[in-house]
Amino acid sequence: MIIGVPKEIKDNENRVAITPAGVRSFVEEGHHILVQKSAGIGSGITDHEYNDSGASIIATSKEIFQQSDMILKVKEPMPDEYQLIKIGQIVFTYFHFAASRELTQAMLDRNCICIAYETVETEDGGLPLLAPMSEVAGKMAGHIAAYYLALPYGGRGVLLGGVPGVKPAKVLVIGGGTVGTNAAKVSAGIGANVMIMDVNLNRLKYLDDIMPKNVCFLLSNRHNIEEEIKDADAVIGAVLIPGATAPKLVSEEMIKMMPKNSVIIDVAIDQGGCIETSRPTSHHNPTFKKHDVLHYCVTNMPGAFSRTSTFALTNATLPYALEIANKGYQKAIISNPAIAKGLNVINGRITYKQVADAFNFDFYPIDELYG
Repeated sequence: MIIGVPKEIKDNENRVAITPAGVRSFVEEGHHILVQKSAGIGSGITDHEYNDSGASIIATSKEIFQQSDMILKVKEPMPDEYQLIKIGQIVFTYFHFAASRELTQAMLDRNCICIAYETVETEDGGLPLLAPMSEVAGKMAGHIAAYYLALPYGGRGVLLGGVPGVKPAKVLVIGGGTVGTNAAKVSAGIGANVMIMDVNLNRLKYLDDIMPKNVCFLLSNRHNIEEEIKDADAVIGAVLIPGATAPKLVSEEMIKMMPKNSVIIDVAIDQGGCIETSRPTSHHNPTFKKHDVLHYCVTNMPGAFSRTSTFALTNATLPYALEIANKGYQKAIISNPAIAKGLNVINGRITYKQVADAFNFDFYPIDELYG
């Protein structure tokens, strides 16, 4: 199979979908890897390293798409890339379809095969290709909260960890999954008072056993969020329903209750955001204020720490990408339920229910297509 790796074109997206080690793994299996010139520069990987590992360096993304059977990316195709995708071409990347009708319709129109990193799911409910970037984004969220609470950057002028005689900041983390856990670890490690909210009591019990004493836990519901948000210096939205639009757990009225110049970090923005006042932002222009609350809603947070993120992501994606390349996508879907869960769009049909439901599109179960 010919696998193409184009350079990412989303704003300040410096990750790349393959490392030299990954190239070597594909080549050893008899596949041909095309990497666009300078695709790895943002992650500290040179064309020379790719070439030495067996990749062919290609000048343009147009050539990459034209020549490849499967496209490996990090982020969803941008509008400039839509027309480059061929009928029947496999695109393996983060899609987050439920957040964008435009992207969903474009991929349906291209009659391609879209396998989404974020919905590849193991039998135990794990999301192995989402987890490494959730860990990066969660750890980033704690640092970002500390940074933007500084007065010159729009915050309250509150030091996250406080000092002796002055209480630390209060950080409210909504969601106790991978993002929320890592956000709480970093925030608590700096010295903040952290409150984690989640709907799963068993998850809260587990976190209570492993978290430091400056982390507290509360069941997530509308009443508790309203009470806790009133004096929160920072709120980190870390809610996830795989493949679906994130529920709006923080209403605009709740935002109005927050202290002036407090900070919102909506990590769920890739799936539409879990805060009603959120809207997508970029690394180039990461924040905005609404009701005197600073919002950070960057849709590709891990792209800021591109080298760490690239190696963490490709460690996870490589085995699945190799399986798709070795077997072909149809056999891979049939033989591996995790990859089957990753299939979102095929030949103009949506095969992931949450994506279809987000836009009231028709849904086609995979077992009806490949029974």
